[in-house]
Amino acid sequence: MIKLPMIIGGQRVDKEEKIDVIYPYTQEKIGEVPKGSPEDVQKAVEKAKIGLQKLKKLSSYEKYKILLKVANLLEERKEDFARTIVYEVGKTIKEARTEVERAINTITLSAEEAKRIPGEYVHIDASPNGKGKKGFYFREPAGIVAAITPFNFPLNLTAHKIAPSIAAGCPFILKPSERTPLSPTMLCELFLEAGVPEEAVSIIPGFADVGQAMTTHPDVRVVSFTGSLKVGEIIAKQAGLKKIVMELGSNSAVVVDEDANLEIAAKKAVAGGFAVAGQVCISVQRILVHEKVADRFYKLLKQEVSKLKFGDPMDEETDVGPVITVDEVNRIQSWIQEAVEKGAKVERGGIACSEEKTVFQPTVVVDVPEESKLFYEEAFAPVVTVKKFKNMDEALALVNKSNYGLQVGVFTNNIKNAWKFIEGAQVGGVIINDIPTFRADNMPYGGVKGSGIGREGPRFAIEDYTEIKVIVFDLNA
Repeated sequence: MIKLPMIIGGQRVDKEEKIDVIYPYTQEKIGEVPKGSPEDVQKAVEKAKIGLQKLKKLSSYEKYKILLKVANLLEERKEDFARTIVYEVGKTIKEARTEVERAINTITLSAEEAKRIPGEYVHIDASPNGKGKKGFYFREPAGIVAAITPFNFPLNLTAHKIAPSIAAGCPFILKPSERTPLSPTMLCELFLEAGVPEEAVSIIPGFADVGQAMTTHPDVRVVSFTGSLKVGEIIAKQAGLKKIVMELGSNSAVVVDEDANLEIAAKKAVAGGFAVAGQVCISVQRILVHEKVADRFYKLLKQEVSKLKFGDPMDEETDVGPVITVDEVNRIQSWIQEAVEKGAKVERGGIACSEEKTVFQPTVVVDVPEESKLFYEEAFAPVVTVKKFKNMDEALALVNKSNYGLQVGVFTNNIKNAWKFIEGAQVGGVIINDIPTFRADNMPYGGVKGSGIGREGPRFAIEDYTEIKVIVFDLNA
């Protein structure tokens, strides 16, 4: 049993009321944390005001050294973190280890960016009234950051919010998913151990009331949220005059052109569709295949899916573990049933394992109607849909027929077709000859439309966590 405290301004706090952490694979309780409240948020904000002043006194080099120490501490304890992630998320041990390695990289990148927060000389005399004046700007901390993270990447997505926050000189208050609070708390402990001023570090596990208290607090200057579109819209309406960064998911498409390498496309589509049991915002959900190669691609895709081993996430050979809850299994089945009733066909899978209630078989569904949830909503499941298209204009229209716009993958050897998507796809990222699931932790990552506002990636997050201050000297005086 893993029992961890909440942290308020660097102080470990326990409470009588707890949040249970359940292992998705067995549905057994494996840990608990205190249940936070809006009152705890208020205490954290008051501490964070002190933390902001302490962070402002740290040099860029000092922040760099602290964050580098966090990364080194995580490196030393990476297997403990990986096993904890398996128990709270249900992702496979292979996937959990990869997440830890990515988090180490994210924190290291943030450490480096702490040394190069940009400023710029401004040619004031380019304006008619600017003769004799000199100007420049620099960035300074925006203020307290409220960070809210989802269950699927509890460690790395936490790192993506709180490491750039410290690099920028901003204290943070973190609300992890109530389902996966363990590894984020462990990471915050490393931040304190590495020397981040205590008052700058708070983590408050809780539910919607805690999130609302954070995002609406008048002294919070930045809200960084990763989660559903529905909740994102609520936060946007309630937050008030704040900087808002949101990553809200997608129903990402991959397009396979007639001249694509089908073997590579099929292999990568399966990797992107079933990693973390499909519970990834850039998971491959909609596969669009040129009609001239559709039959060959279908065959290759099903062959690749048949190789996947699903079940116990602690088994080193497992490729697909459980989804987060039994309720999610029921939702996935209902969405598949709706698609079938409207004309879709299940080519493989489509059901949960009888003995392992949260393990859903890797599923391929073809000819999914555009009006079914499996096509236009975010499935967040080990399910891929496959649909034919006649030409790339039709494929582009299908990609854009979505409330979301995070990333798209396009397999083609035709530069004109590639450029058609680069210019025309309504997304934040176009990945040529790879899947939309690709993400490097230093790239500007985020979407348009219902997929969010702003960009993650340490350098780009720091832009959102800082404010520009302009300085002008009048040399005529």
